[in-house]
Amino acid sequence: MRILKDLFNLFYPKLCANCEHQLTQNENVLCTFCRHDLPLTNFTSYIENKITKTFYGRVAIEKANSLLFYRKVGITKKLIHELKYKGNEEVGSFFGNWLGEILKENKEFVDIDVIIPVPLHPKKRRQRGYNQVTKFGKTLSKHLDKPLIENILLRTSTSKTQTFKARFERFNNIDTKFQLSDFTILKNKHVLLIDDVITTGATLEACAKELQKTAGVKISILTMAYTE
Repeated sequence: MRILKDLFNLFYPKLCANCEHQLTQNENVLCTFCRHDLPLTNFTSYIENKITKTFYGRVAIEKANSLLFYRKVGITKKLIHELKYKGNEEVGSFFGNWLGEILKENKEFVDIDVIIPVPLHPKKRRQRGYNQVTKFGKTLSKHLDKPLIENILLRTSTSKTQTFKARFERFNNIDTKFQLSDFTILKNKHVLLIDDVITTGATLEACAKELQKTAGVKISILTMAYTE
């Protein structure tokens, strides 16, 4: 089996998602050099930071955090692009393992009950073939030993990709709508809402408001990246 694996890696080497240099056996998705260049947020507080402040006066959030800063150019943008548009779902697993280890150690989300990803509209999911947040969520689920529930929060409208919208237009976007399929299953639960990138927070705000139609529900947020 080891020989077959070595032969496969010889003819189909795994490459760094950023610099495209060949990865070693102990590297995954990124080479060690590129991993050290990632812009970590390093927020020390999960209760009060740039992300939680984004939602002040908009929607009640218990805690929030992101692993990386997202910038117009750089490794984070390239990784998210690989994940969303090039079918590289391993990027989601990579971030899930990284954040999962951090959360197991600091126990910040030890009291959550379920993990819910921001959903794609069925039409977009068919086009892409997957929700870019699913593997991220499944990996977090294993680390935190909490269930990932994908089919309770539904996206009921499509919207143009956020990447090409002006910031003001994204912030005021009221076209994207979400709907809970069950208003009882999350009663008195603490939900960890996950996504890939926070830009203005409008999408996560819309999701949180729909989830909060359930009695006693609490919301925390975790994403791979946060736009500075």
